[in-house]
Amino acid sequence: MSEHADGFAGGGAHGPARTAPLTPLLESCTVLANDMLAPGVALLRLAAARIAGAVRPGQFVHLALPALEAHPLRRPLSVFCADAESGSIELVCQAVGEGTRHLLAAAPQTTIDCIGPVGRGWSPPPAARRVLLVGGGIGAAPLYLLARELTTRVAHDSRVASEVHLVLGAQSARALVCKEAFARLLAPDALHVTTDDGSEGVKGLTTEFADWLLAQQCFDYVATCGPAPMMAAIARLAAQNNVACEVSLERRMACGIGACLSCNVDMRDGVRRACVDGPVFDAQEVSW
Repeated sequence: MSEHADGFAGGGAHGPARTAPLTPLLESCTVLANDMLAPGVALLRLAAARIAGAVRPGQFVHLALPALEAHPLRRPLSVFCADAESGSIELVCQAVGEGTRHLLAAAPQTTIDCIGPVGRGWSPPPAARRVLLVGGGIGAAPLYLLARELTTRVAHDSRVASEVHLVLGAQSARALVCKEAFARLLAPDALHVTTDDGSEGVKGLTTEFADWLLAQQCFDYVATCGPAPMMAAIARLAAQNNVACEVSLERRMACGIGACLSCNVDMRDGVRRACVDGPVFDAQEVSW
């Protein structure tokens, strides 16, 4: 579901309202590759030409579980990467139950029924010159397309997004996902790795390093995805530094199209649905 074909919609977390999402596509996708990234985490590459040409950073797809009729509900997965030219998308999948374990075992040439792209994605301020991304664990996945879009904007227009920094954290070096992809995209001094046990990068929490960065440098926009306590802490830090901040919230879903109300998110002004009103929300509107 694309907001605008030529770029991000709206003016960011503190900007004008975003346009209404378009109707998701239904596509029969083929598994091209399924590679392990870390223990219990795989990178699933699908041939999905229509979705690949429509997806915007921060959106997700809703996958039916192939040959698993006992589990009729689809599984929502954020789109990590999309290539419109090759007609493929990449998804980071973590085994948390029988359904996702089944997806991790999907062999090449397996057909997967897919609805997408779904949801509202990131909407950084158009004139943002310094951007801070904070990803915890597989929460790094929804940030990659955003980082790619922003760095592409840098290459074409020096007036916007002059610097994109990422704080990438995990419990240990083995649990870091997508690091190599971000390393190819960002400047060496813009990728900041933290691990809880100190096995790679700086020992400590992503929130601690993000706090230090925000104190040292001025940022125009913060985007974060990961464990809820981490995102709540990043939202508080952004507010303290008067920086627009968006969060991508993960919820269990049934329909994925806004009808069943199983993915409700408590907001300061009421309840919204993560599947169609999100998954990306203004961090200051969320009732943490």
